[in-house]
Amino acid sequence: MQEQINDNLRPFFKSLAGLALAVGGLAAAPCAALAQPAGAPAAAAPTGPTYADLVTLSEASDLVIRVQIRRQTALKPERAPGLAPGFARLYIEAQTLALVAGRLPVGASIAYLVDVPLDAKGKVPKLKNREMLLFADSVPGRAGEVRLVGPGAQLAWTPELEVRLRPILTALYAPEVPPRITGVSDALAVPGTLAGESETQIFLATEDRSPVSLTILRRPGQRPQWGVSWGEIIDSAARPPEPESLRWYRLACSLPDQLPSNANLARDPEARRLAARDYGFVREALGPCERRITQGG
Repeated sequence: MQEQINDNLRPFFKSLAGLALAVGGLAAAPCAALAQPAGAPAAAAPTGPTYADLVTLSEASDLVIRVQIRRQTALKPERAPGLAPGFARLYIEAQTLALVAGRLPVGASIAYLVDVPLDAKGKVPKLKNREMLLFADSVPGRAGEVRLVGPGAQLAWTPELEVRLRPILTALYAPEVPPRITGVSDALAVPGTLAGESETQIFLATEDRSPVSLTILRRPGQRPQWGVSWGEIIDSAARPPEPESLRWYRLACSLPDQLPSNANLARDPEARRLAARDYGFVREALGPCERRITQGG
């Protein structure tokens, strides 16, 4: 595509030339192929953003905007530093259809840069008239321009995607948002008086230093029970978070795979093993923090 840049746009490109901006579409991370029986068709790999992807993008963004692309201009390679092989960097002009979330106003039209993968023929895909969902920040001093927050921050809009996204945005914009977990502070397992009886308390570190703790109870002849207390009071009746909720995300996507040895306060070897086992039980119950277009941390 021939590069067409008006003189009044050159300062914009110069100011953003050093940025590696969002990769359009759904660029899934490489993964090992699953073995298939001989002659069986290969199972299609899952596509689309996961719950963790959507929370990560939403939390990083000042604005979530639904747009319709009106014009695209491909930058020449020398004007797109850091561009990955097999991608093109586009200057997009789009009509704003809706401000899905955000505390800042947006204009009727916006402009932004995005990296998109070339098609099978090595051509730049045609995006005109397509509707997109953008996760972006405003650009100080540049009305009508936004900056995508990272790779995967431009997603093809669908009604189903917006339905998935709405509860996430509602939770993130609520007056009380679950704190971000930064690690494990302390863990202590206490055996009970009966064989197979125990209680383990695990205290978590949070970004704002608000208290969060895990409780794991074991009773003879019963399945282990665990829950999370989000506050000063440790509730023995606390329950696990609902899967694919913001509280689930805080735990599943932040806790280390194993209990750090220095957080285990018990000195008795058996109590230490019990604390580590109970922590592993919680991690397994939470399940993996699956991502396809974002990175954790």
